[in-house]
Amino acid sequence: MIEQEIGKRIKELRKQRKIPQEKLAEMIGISPNYLSALERGAYNIKLDLLVQIIDCLDITSDDLFRDVIKNGYQNRASRLSDDIALLPEDEQKRIFEVLDVLLRTARRK
Repeated sequence: MIEQEIGKRIKELRKQRKIPQEKLAEMIGISPNYLSALERGAYNIKLDLLVQIIDCLDITSDDLFRDVIKNGYQNRASRLSDDIALLPEDEQKRIFEVLDVLLRTARRK
């Protein structure tokens, strides 16, 4: 189960960065078939290989594990807060208005 979630995230993040499977496999020194199997969650991924993937994709461990680790939402909320802080004030206001509506709706359930 965890292997599948991590593999799915690797594939998703690799595609977001427009890195072909063959290229990432070459960068980390494995075959494209083995990388494909890792992305499907068919194998347990070794820690050293996981670190290489994180480095090659230029991501954080939080990016990779956000759907797997329970406190991932805290990290995601912090990252979103940082991203929002970089926006112009009028965009920040608009985002917070939307969040307020969503939170009020969620509390009613």
